[in-house]
Amino acid sequence: MENKNHTACLKSLLPIRDALDVINGKWKLQIIIAMSAGNTRFKEIERQIPKITSRMLSKELKELEINLLVKRTVYDSLPVTIEYVLTPYAESLEKVIDALKDWGIQHRKKMYGK
Repeated sequence: MENKNHTACLKSLLPIRDALDVINGKWKLQIIIAMSAGNTRFKEIERQIPKITSRMLSKELKELEINLLVKRTVYDSLPVTIEYVLTPYAESLEKVIDALKDWGIQHRKKMYGK
């Protein structure tokens, strides 16, 4: 019985670790939320997220692009225009984000009575 529980635990831990590796940190989900609100340019995204630095936003956008959640398009214009959009794959995070938001609301009420 104990071995079965150990195996079940490991089967749960691996995919959760994989998911957290992709959306880890303070900024990635905030960037995804800002982009889902229609912000596609670097400065638009940056303005929507208080306290994020340009350097951090650039780093996080690159990681989101590597993980196929963001598509970066460079337009040959003067000046050069760069646009970031969420991929259809990023839409699969919608339920996760909604669940985290709901849990965060309940947690804030429990901790702060608000």
